[in-house]
Parts: sequence; structure tokens; C-alpha cells
Amino acid sequence: MQIDIISIVPDLLKSPFEHSIMKRAAEKGILTVQLINLRPYGLGLYHQTDDYQYGGGAGMVMMCEPLDNCISELKAVKKYDQVIYLTPDGKTFNQKTANYLSCQENLLLICGHYKGIDQRIRDIHVTMEISVGDFVLSGGELAAAIVVDAIGRLLPGVLNDETSALTDSFQDNLLAPPVFTRPADYKGWKVPDVLLSGNERLIDEWRFEASLRITQEKRPDLLED
Repeated sequence: MQIDIISIVPDLLKSPFEHSIMKRAAEKGILTVQLINLRPYGLGLYHQTDDYQYGGGAGMVMMCEPLDNCISELKAVKKYDQVIYLTPDGKTFNQKTANYLSCQENLLLICGHYKGIDQRIRDIHVTMEISVGDFVLSGGELAAAIVVDAIGRLLPGVLNDETSALTDSFQDNLLAPPVFTRPADYKGWKVPDVLLSGNERLIDEWRFEASLRITQEKRPDLLED
């Protein structure tokens, strides 16, 4: 799988993809992340990528021409399954969307800045708009890192135990159950006996019931789905 990311500050994204699970995915050749600097596509001597918005108002807007030239150049050599714009007014990102995107081959992510990107780019090029929450970031880079990480860990061969991702929170509209590790008794704080029993059926039942209880307490909205 390949994910291309357009940004005016691509250096912000280097660290998240050079460590841990994302680094492993790249080394195995399972996921390739290409960072594309929008600045060379900017206009004039100073490679301008933003301008004042028509109609007045505070805040700059990322210009149409640099983005169109960049996206068109990328599209000329590659077919993207989705062209995704990271924006606060997009559809809230969730595990279902991550699962869907992990089944694609080529994705293009656009990181906005300032007041956003020229609407014409959204109308002509963008096929999916994603928000990581009801708040505003300085730019789309952190949101892009979240989306790529959520997708990347789902790709077969990335995690040492592929079943791990299948038992994560939200995969079945439930939150994950509590987890414990050694020692079994620490300061009198004990691990539930059932988890030490070796009885897989009872353990599965306990985990399901615990997930259901926690979801009812913390995220009852998930059960409505």
C-alpha cells in the first residue's frame, strides 16, 4: 500500500513514520508513505501557496493553482482510490473508516493550513473529507499522522500478531476489555481468577461481558449502532 501526503511542512511528518510500528511496516515493504512538499509548486519568487480570501475576513487560504498542479501531476502517474482532505468539517474518522481505507492500494492525503484550501480543490479533486475530532489544529499534518497510523497497523504482516488489531476497541462496536500482565498479585491487587484459569471459553465470555459493561458505562452510543 502507498499513501502520499501533500504538505507545506512535510518535516512535521517524518518522525511519526520513522519509528515503531510504522517503521516496521515500511521496512517490510507493506506500507510506503511519500511526503510531498507543496512549496516547489508555489507561485512566484517566494513560492507562494496562500492568499487572502475573497469577500474579506481574517485568515489566509491555500491557493488553488499550487494544489491543482501538484495533485494533477501525481494523478498523471498514479490512480488513487481516495483523495482525502483532512479538515475539521469532514466526517469524523473512526475504526470503520480505517478498516475500509486499509483495503485500498493508493491514497492521497491533503494537509490544509490557515482557513483551509480553496473550495474548488475540494469540489474537483477531493473524494473524501476526514476530521479527527471536533476541534481545530494548526494544520492537517497531525491528523494525517493519526489516519496513517490507524490504517497502517491494520495491514496484514505489520503487527507481530495479526489478531491483535481484530480485538481492538471499536472493531465490533465495543470497547476493549481490561488487560492485565504479571505479577498476578501486586500489593494485594489481584488479576481476575478467570484470566488465570486457562479455560478459553470462560475467558472469552468474561472479556465479552467486560467489554459490554465498559461500553455501556463509557460509550453507550456505540451500542445504539
